[in-house]
Amino acid sequence: MKKINIVITILFLFIIYMYVANISLIPKQITLLEGENLEIKTLYGLEVVETSSTISGNENTIKLSLNLLGQNVKDVTLNVLEDIEVIPIGNIIGLKLYTNGVLIVGMSEIENINNVIEKPFENLDIKEGDTIIKVNNSEIQDIEALQKEINNSEGENINLTLLKEDGTISTSNIKPVQVGNKEYKLGLWVKDAATGVGTLTYYEPDTKQFAALGHGITDVDTDKLINIDSGSIVKSKVVSIQKGEEGKPGEIRGSIINQPVIGKVYKNTEFGIFGEITETSNLQIDYSKKFKVALRDEIEEGDASIYCSLDGKETKEYKIKIEKIFKENNENNKSMLIEVVDEELIQKTGGIIRGLSGAPIIQNNKFVGAVTNVLVNMPTKGYAIFADIMIKNMNSLY
Repeated sequence: MKKINIVITILFLFIIYMYVANISLIPKQITLLEGENLEIKTLYGLEVVETSSTISGNENTIKLSLNLLGQNVKDVTLNVLEDIEVIPIGNIIGLKLYTNGVLIVGMSEIENINNVIEKPFENLDIKEGDTIIKVNNSEIQDIEALQKEINNSEGENINLTLLKEDGTISTSNIKPVQVGNKEYKLGLWVKDAATGVGTLTYYEPDTKQFAALGHGITDVDTDKLINIDSGSIVKSKVVSIQKGEEGKPGEIRGSIINQPVIGKVYKNTEFGIFGEITETSNLQIDYSKKFKVALRDEIEEGDASIYCSLDGKETKEYKIKIEKIFKENNENNKSMLIEVVDEELIQKTGGIIRGLSGAPIIQNNKFVGAVTNVLVNMPTKGYAIFADIMIKNMNSLY
C-alpha cells in the first residue's frame, strides 16, 4: 500500500510539473499578423478565453485569460497587426552604435610604475563580453568617463557594476594599477561604439519606423551582439565593391564620414536593426511602392526579386529564386534559402556580399523578407529572414 501511495504521489507531482511547465512556456505577449493562426498548446483542462478587445490604429489588442478548471492562471496579451504596408528601400546606409556602458573586449597584463607585471582582473568575475555600467555609484557612458573614475581612485579599490551577457548584473571590486603620474589602469580593453555598413530594408511611413540588415551587429572581438544605448543611421557613400568568390565573401565598402544623419537606432537585435527615420530627404523613397507584408503561407519557392542600390544612388530590382522555405523557424534569421540569378547583379557583386544584408525581397507584389547571410563556398546563394519576424520585432520595441 505504501508503494502504491508513493507511485500515486510521484504521478501527481509529475502531472503538476507538466501543467506548470506548459503554462510557463506560453508567452505573456504574442504578436501576430492579420490572417495568422494563434497556436497555443494546452493540456487537458486548460482553456483560452478572450476577456476584452481594443483597436488602436492598425493594431487590435486582445486580452486572453488562460484558465485551469475555470480559474485564471495566466493573462496573455495578443497584438494583431492589421493592414501592414511598408516601402522597401534597399539603400546602402551607415550605422553608428553606442553601447550602454563600455564593453570589455579583452584583457591583458600591465606593467606598473615600478616595472612589475600585474593582472588586477585575475580571479575576479570579469569576462570578455561584460559591459561596465557603473564605477562605484557613477554611471559610465563612455571610455572617457571610465578612465576618469579609474584615475580618481588614486589606486584605491573601486567597485565595477557589470552587465553580463545573460542580462544579469554582478559587481566586482578591483584595484587599479598605477602606470604613470596620476594615471591608473585595470588591464581591460574596452570600447563604447561600433560602426558598420548595411542595407536599409523598409520604411513604415505611418509610424516612421524602419528596419535594416536582418541581423544584429556583433562586436568583432567578442562575436557577441552589442548591447546599445543609442545609435544613428547615416547616408553612406559607396567607395568600392569587392566581388564575392568561392571561399572568399565579397563586400560593399562605404564611407560614412561627414554623411548626413537619416534616423535614430533604438534596438540592435539578432533579427535586425530597428529605429525611426528622422530625415526622409536623404533617402530615395518611392511612396507609390507600398507592399503588404506576406504571411509565411503566402511565400512560394520560385521567382522573387531584391531591391538594392549598388552605386549609392539608384535603387534597382534584381532577380533571385527562393529555393527553400523553413516555415517553422523562429529561432534565427535563416528563414529561406535563396539564390541570386540576375546576371547583372552577379557581374557586379558575384552574388550576395557583405553590405547587402537587409536588401528587401519582393514576391507576388508582397514584402516577404530580407537578405541576411551568404554561403561562403557558394556566393550566389545565401539566407533570408521572414518579413513577419522583422515586423513583429519592430512592433515589440515601441
